[in-house]
Amino acid sequence: MSFSALGLSGFFQHTLDELGYTAPTKVQEQAIPAVLEGRDVLAAAETGSGKTAAFVLPLLEKLRDHTRPHSHQVTALILVPTRELAVQVKQAVQEYSLDYPRRLKTLAVYGGVSINTQMQAMLAGCDVMVATPGRLLDLIEKNAIRLDQVEYLVLDEADRMLDLGFADELERIMNLLPAQRQNLLFSATFPQELDVLIDRLLFNPVCIEIERQNKLPDSLIQRPIEVDKAQRTTLLRYLLAENRGAQFLVFVASKRTAENVADKLYKYDFNVDTLHGDKPQTERNATLAAFKAGKIRVLVATDLAARGLDIPLLPFVVNYDLPRSPADYVHRIGRTARAGEAGTAFTFVDPDNDAHFKLIVKRNQLNVSLEQIAGFERTTISESTPAKGQLPVKGKRKSKKDKLREAAAR
Repeated sequence: MSFSALGLSGFFQHTLDELGYTAPTKVQEQAIPAVLEGRDVLAAAETGSGKTAAFVLPLLEKLRDHTRPHSHQVTALILVPTRELAVQVKQAVQEYSLDYPRRLKTLAVYGGVSINTQMQAMLAGCDVMVATPGRLLDLIEKNAIRLDQVEYLVLDEADRMLDLGFADELERIMNLLPAQRQNLLFSATFPQELDVLIDRLLFNPVCIEIERQNKLPDSLIQRPIEVDKAQRTTLLRYLLAENRGAQFLVFVASKRTAENVADKLYKYDFNVDTLHGDKPQTERNATLAAFKAGKIRVLVATDLAARGLDIPLLPFVVNYDLPRSPADYVHRIGRTARAGEAGTAFTFVDPDNDAHFKLIVKRNQLNVSLEQIAGFERTTISESTPAKGQLPVKGKRKSKKDKLREAAAR
């Protein structure tokens, strides 16, 4: 099937041919016609499924005959959870509109950079705005943006927005939007907390769910490795030495861990940098650009890079720390083995994380087995698991009788 067969204009097909798009993905086949028909859309779309094109292309088709909005006004608003994803979606809009029949104004607004520049850019209005919720509200409070003329609203990575605590910001934004608009919601997972937002946002939506096997490609090799917590950095150095010259994206749980791991690798002359929320946005952009260009070999990142980060030909991902959410495991390892290329995802599993890793395996229906690497066998046991022959310590958990006594005393 061609993109033109989905209802898109011929110039899009030419652009997509130039970009190397051979045929629509499953989510694109279903979403593009629904958006062109004016329907609200609810889509379960994993990273790497082509979801950005699934909503950007039909939006651009519908905007083709629109006139430029007035000062401070926005026609199409795309909300995303992170700065990196905002930059990537904006770039996608610009790529897909290379042969667009009119001049299209696209802005990405996010924190960490000068707000004055963004305010100045909105003086002439904006066709497509890609925004993080916090900075969007900052601009609204400064009267730089008005949302009363928005015709199209997209929530991209909706589950991630809730994970990052944007529920209140989303509610405030919803209250500023016109009642009559088209709404598109894309999410990799659908936690219960998302139900309220779905009910509030969507009217009789077209529901799209892509089959699970599209989640992880066959070319992705998963290698969970048993290791003591104190030996993880040494194991990481071993893997780097075993794969000389190859790039690694290493996921950690906190900004502090990112800097600590990077400092230890730097002492061994590894070309390493970090990506986390404490770095200024200009520095984060420069780091990502350098990593994509192959100028940085090892990038140690927190989960802000797990979604929306597209690095062609990235061969290795490492889960130095396990992600909190089982769903984020898939998003992390999905940074490798993209576009049919081979890739390997290493996951370090220390004794205290055994139960959580089992949950990740169960929730994602993975077929993996823990392996050991010679010289890195575990020597410790989980603090939560009694040693062999040792009984649990009595009295750590209050008995029902103890709780009743305390209640009576109160």
